[in-house]
Amino acid sequence: MPISGKQAIKILEDDGFKVARQRGSHVVLTKQDGNIKRTTVVPLHKELKKGTIRSIAKLAGLPPQDFGL
Repeated sequence: MPISGKQAIKILEDDGFKVARQRGSHVVLTKQDGNIKRTTVVPLHKELKKGTIRSIAKLAGLPPQDFGL
């Protein structure tokens, strides 16, 4: 089931990510894990493709199952 960019941002914020900035339709989120700073970019599209969701999950260090894959 595809999810939207807003839904992906909500999932990331629930995990501790914070919106750092936005440029156009792309939102950059960051999270500090000890000495590691994780950064991921989420496009604000109505539906995100599976590959885009997997990339967001990989950059965020989360399993794709958290995003419904």
